[in-house]
Amino acid sequence: MTSPGVEAGPVDSAPFDLPGEGRAAALCLHGLTGTPYEVRPLGVALAARGVRALGPALPGHNETPDRLARIGWREWLDAARAEAGELRKRHACVFLVGMSMGGLLSLALAAEARVEGLVVVGTPLHLPFGLVPLLPLVRHLRPFAHKRVGSDIRDARARARHPSYPVMPLASLQQLGRLQRRVRALLPRVEAPLLVAHGALDGTAKPADAREILAGVGSREKELLILPSSGHVVPVDVDGPELARAAADFLARRA
Repeated sequence: MTSPGVEAGPVDSAPFDLPGEGRAAALCLHGLTGTPYEVRPLGVALAARGVRALGPALPGHNETPDRLARIGWREWLDAARAEAGELRKRHACVFLVGMSMGGLLSLALAAEARVEGLVVVGTPLHLPFGLVPLLPLVRHLRPFAHKRVGSDIRDARARARHPSYPVMPLASLQQLGRLQRRVRALLPRVEAPLLVAHGALDGTAKPADAREILAGVGSREKELLILPSSGHVVPVDVDGPELARAAADFLARRA
């Protein structure tokens, strides 16, 4: 299957800042080993609805796997917090949009400060059972795990062109586990309107995690969107256009 949302031109993995109409802005956060490219389609949809969309590269990304392996989860969170703070200085309405690890960061930020709404996509609350206690040992014996088939994307053309590190630093995976533990504890403090989206064919983060997020947050307004034909990186997968429309509709109504 091929997604009509996949770009035909050169891949642009750089940070983006897409202008809106001034009142509302969205911070768009990518996943672990990914780039702003994977959330750009959501940013484009929001900008078309008048919402400024900012997509930074998180520390250690758009650099090298070795550099990423030296970054801790607090550095990712601090960087996202700083970007959100700058948006709040200029915009009355601030949204958070997060893909995978970016979803965890979005939930953590929403738990500690006011935001007007957030969308999280393919957000993993747990690492595979049994992996966490092994990571401290394995990371020293084998610092990087090679990705066998690329990113978890069902659209073959989108998967082939997707910019991402070819390896996963196991130290970063350990940091992700610590961030997950922190976010699980914070879920009841998330009260902003929330859209939780997840690919039904996601082999990286279980769809059950989406339902756990929905059940755990304190938000009164919350919705679940399961995308039937997509894997983990839904914004650039088969259901990407449907997700972009749903995310833009959900947030623009609150702008």
